[in-house]
Amino acid sequence: MAAREMPKGSIAKGALPEGCRLCARGSKMVLLVTGLCGAGCFYCPLSDKKRGKDVVYANELRAKGWKDIRREADLIGAEGAGITGGDPLRVTRRTGAYARSLKKAFGKDFHIHLYTASTDIQKIRAVVKAGVDEMRFHPPQATWKRIGKTAYPRAIAAAARAGANVGAEIPALPDMRAEIEALLGALAETDVAFVNLNELEFSETNWRRLKARGYSVKDDISSGVKGSEGMARTLVKAWKGPYALHYCSASYKDAVQLRNRLLRRAERVALPGDVRTDEGTLVKGVVETSHPTELRRKFMRIYRIPGNLIRVDQGFKRLEIAPWILEEIAGRLNEPSFIVEEYPTADRLEVERTPLKGRR
Repeated sequence: MAAREMPKGSIAKGALPEGCRLCARGSKMVLLVTGLCGAGCFYCPLSDKKRGKDVVYANELRAKGWKDIRREADLIGAEGAGITGGDPLRVTRRTGAYARSLKKAFGKDFHIHLYTASTDIQKIRAVVKAGVDEMRFHPPQATWKRIGKTAYPRAIAAAARAGANVGAEIPALPDMRAEIEALLGALAETDVAFVNLNELEFSETNWRRLKARGYSVKDDISSGVKGSEGMARTLVKAWKGPYALHYCSASYKDAVQLRNRLLRRAERVALPGDVRTDEGTLVKGVVETSHPTELRRKFMRIYRIPGNLIRVDQGFKRLEIAPWILEEIAGRLNEPSFIVEEYPTADRLEVERTPLKGRR
């Protein structure tokens, strides 16, 4: 079977698991149920606000409970969820409760995959029974060469017997090809249906550890580690094993998976005065003021702006105006005004801010 080229350097041999297919469509909600984990992987990219903390995030939203999670799923038109951490099996009851709630709210076809480094069979059975469709084991790097002598084969078998589609997912560490080859070969003797190799990436929290091991970025515009992609693609092309093998690049996650999720959310959260871009971001006109409510009334009266094209942003304490209108009137304003491009996500990450010339 020939390897199948995918966008942005990704490549696969065999059928992608359902979780990956839905991620590519942007229809998977990322549900981090805890930042707690005992694996201690040196390459962990989790941010400081999550790592080692017992917090819950639905995509970029810090979730206070089920209502927040349900709303975030609705806002991307989610067809599934990827339950992650930390390690979700550190909080098995919480994980099971959310899995059951998601199935109840969205139906039995709502697809749930889960990442774990745990081999606790009782916990594995519990989450599969609760509604997890796909188990993705993440064995720590120290076990790769001796995986057959660990508890992972039994855990994989238990997950498969419980009814889950089972796979493994690890980063493609460029200096550990022999260990990865040993792992891939040993997993061929288990019930795994797929293995995902992810491009190793630098993050704000792991870069010192990666640098200390001699890793460097592959180019000036990427966070990907040099050698990770080339090694992984070589392994996929040469693969002749019984399960699907897939390499997922960092740029594929951003340019395909994330972009499609942003497009889905932008479609649902964009206001009449927002401009949606092809990348899924929103462009807004912004006026900074300590009195947005009063200024809104004034602008509506003086410039005859329709009420649906000018709003008070209570969260950011500013006035938002349709950008095409703000560009016309900015020269007559005393207040600082900008054209702002931001993500349509809960954290509304700002991508670009262009000042408009006012009276000052």
